[in-house]
Amino acid sequence: MTTALTEPADRVGRGWMTALSLANVAIWVGWYGPLQILLARQAEDFAPGAGMSKETLLAWVTGVGAVVSLTANPFFGALSDRTTSHRGRRTPWIVAGAAGGALSLLLLAGAGGLWLMMLGWCLVQLTLNAAFAAVTAAVPDRVPRLQRGAVGGWLGAAQILGAVAGTGLATAAAGIAAGYAACAAFTLAGVLPYVLRYEDLRLPVTDRPAWSAKTFFRGFWLSPRRYPDFGWAWLTRFLINLSNALVILYLLYYLRDRLHHDDPERGVLILTAVNSVTLLATVVVGGVRSDRSGRRKPYVRWSGVLMAAATALLSVWQTWPGAIVVAALLGVGLGVFMSVDFALMTDVLPKARDRGKDLGVINVANSLPQVAAPALAAPIVTYLGGYRVLYLVAALVGLAGAVLVGRIKGVD
Repeated sequence: MTTALTEPADRVGRGWMTALSLANVAIWVGWYGPLQILLARQAEDFAPGAGMSKETLLAWVTGVGAVVSLTANPFFGALSDRTTSHRGRRTPWIVAGAAGGALSLLLLAGAGGLWLMMLGWCLVQLTLNAAFAAVTAAVPDRVPRLQRGAVGGWLGAAQILGAVAGTGLATAAAGIAAGYAACAAFTLAGVLPYVLRYEDLRLPVTDRPAWSAKTFFRGFWLSPRRYPDFGWAWLTRFLINLSNALVILYLLYYLRDRLHHDDPERGVLILTAVNSVTLLATVVVGGVRSDRSGRRKPYVRWSGVLMAAATALLSVWQTWPGAIVVAALLGVGLGVFMSVDFALMTDVLPKARDRGKDLGVINVANSLPQVAAPALAAPIVTYLGGYRVLYLVAALVGLAGAVLVGRIKGVD
């Protein structure tokens, strides 16, 4: 058994965690700069010529991109499991994914209409998911179980810092094209410290399973009957992420059209910053406390309940001060959830040989809500009661996820 396929025992150092977290920040910048600001701006520009509302156009673009993400993450995770490069299993995919993501963002910068915008966003999802699958799989490869809550906390902090940095770059840049260029440069530069400084674990050719297309593609199905804890953990993450996606999707339009905020783009940045501060206050602390106690489920359950309650508050308190309070509460809950849920997911992985692929399947629970959220949100906002009903539905979805974590039996 090679080191790449054994359960890690040695704790990782702060330098490794910092470099991996920075790589994670870079990937999330490439996603959140477009999602928070740039795609919405382009949707406004292209909607009249496309003959649809800006909300519908944005829903189509993000929804199709999320479909690409659904397949890309587990696919590239499975490929990285089989990679026998002298640079390791994960590093080649981090480099290729970040470089491809930067080029795809530059393609989006030059988009002149709906179809090129959609193509560019699909390529961003394809390439950055290759990098993200490899970055995520590096954790169970290198981090022992009782340190994964802390590492998950740092990766959670990296995600929100990526959201803030991406939103800030997109907002501060002089125009849409400049915003995409800034995000592209950051995405490429941010992965370099990790891939240049830290050697990846190598998989010898003799330990790579024989190729079989049938076995390869059948491996993406993990039976909930055979792996029930894996199935319940996946469903919990999906529901809570779906709730969060429903809140975020039309945030810019909510501030502009419902709250009539004077500067909605700046409002999005302020809410993101408030959310980030409270998230950063809990994300690492929650993971460390979970590691010390050896418990995962209570942290996931109660953080999910808090987020559901905050989202319900947004449904009944539709003012700018209300939005700030909700952003703060969501940050507290999401910080604990992100770090401890990540550790919980790595605890229920079936096989060391398939870590990249299995984490890719779990990450579908991150990207599938991007498909489901537009399909649910667009008709609710347009025909079924507007933002008040949207946020009430989001609260109920998140509460269901918090309750179902109790069905996981193999993790305390």
